[in-house]
Amino acid sequence: MIKRPLVGIAVVVIKDNRVLLGKRKNAHGSGTWAFPGGHLEFNESIEACAKREVLEETGIRIKNLRYGPYTNDIFADEDKHYVTLFVIADYDSGSPMVKEPNKCEKWAWFQWPPNVQPCFLPIENLLKLNSDLLTCRKI
Repeated sequence: MIKRPLVGIAVVVIKDNRVLLGKRKNAHGSGTWAFPGGHLEFNESIEACAKREVLEETGIRIKNLRYGPYTNDIFADEDKHYVTLFVIADYDSGSPMVKEPNKCEKWAWFQWPPNVQPCFLPIENLLKLNSDLLTCRKI
């Protein structure tokens, strides 16, 4: 069997100049802070995946989606490899709540860049890019 990277979608939800992060649990990166997101499904658009994952995980709705940067994330200890596509979105409605308690401990809003540790590997790699997340083009 040939191993290939998976495609992950990470959604940078912005509200009042803050971003939404959740504390992961029961998966690789357990105990780290991450954006809402997940796997891009077969035949699913990036935009549809971003909206679906945010709603499933947090119960909130997003709008004004923009393409963000991507990172190449190799989780050596877990023998996992992802290409993470970042989608930038504005908060639309709802209050963040833990909809998947087996995967996330809590959600909170943070200034960007976040002053919280530890961060999930894709966020660590994103920070190394020094991207201005607010200037990404609309999908």
